[in-house]
Amino acid sequence: MKKYLIIVNWRTFVALAITSLTTHFTLVKNFQYNFDLTMISIAIIFPLVFTIKSAFRRREKAIEHLAKFKSGLITVNACLQSQSKISDEDKNKIRDTIYNISKYLIEYLGPEHTTLETVRKEAAKISDYIKERSKSMKFNASLKIQGFMRDVLLGIENSAGIKEHRTPASIRAYCLVFIYLYPIIYVPSVYFRLLDGNSQSSPWLLYTLALISTFVLISLFNVQEQLENPFDQDGVDDVKLEMFDLNE
Repeated sequence: MKKYLIIVNWRTFVALAITSLTTHFTLVKNFQYNFDLTMISIAIIFPLVFTIKSAFRRREKAIEHLAKFKSGLITVNACLQSQSKISDEDKNKIRDTIYNISKYLIEYLGPEHTTLETVRKEAAKISDYIKERSKSMKFNASLKIQGFMRDVLLGIENSAGIKEHRTPASIRAYCLVFIYLYPIIYVPSVYFRLLDGNSQSSPWLLYTLALISTFVLISLFNVQEQLENPFDQDGVDDVKLEMFDLNE
């Protein structure tokens, strides 16, 4: 049931209230005009679909970056643990550091309050360790481990970029304003067409059409808002962060 109710919030009730009041005013004052509703699709539908597609694309990119991050950490750990010239004590420290990198990134992306700088500092420990021990490793092994660490660092920075930079706020604000204005444009025009078609049930039909169309638009906007931050664990379509945590 949650996945159906997630699209309903305070904005839904505001939009429906505006629609109801506009419809009531239209019927009482017999306010109507002929307007090409194609403009609605240009003014609202197009930018709304654009922002939803952008949010979905960011979510898919986030999954891709986190998958590379986790696979890179696993490979770095396996390579370092296989080095015979590294002591068992150092191997345990390396493993703990690698698990901390995973833990801190998941906390930073999710609802916890770990900072990005903490994640970067923990990742730098592994890079520094590889540089310090590069002479005691085979040259090819050192290069390979550094290559996998590059995937880890890219995963951290790309995921942070997705978290901090959203789809354009101006377009989202524009969509919301026009959704609230939508009933004022739409309802009198539909009322004109209903009367022009000699509909006998125009009042109830007008209420139904107006409320349903407004609900659809504001629900699409709410879906986009839920996808804006794919890491906050506040929506049914958010990235399952526990899948990318080595500690799990």
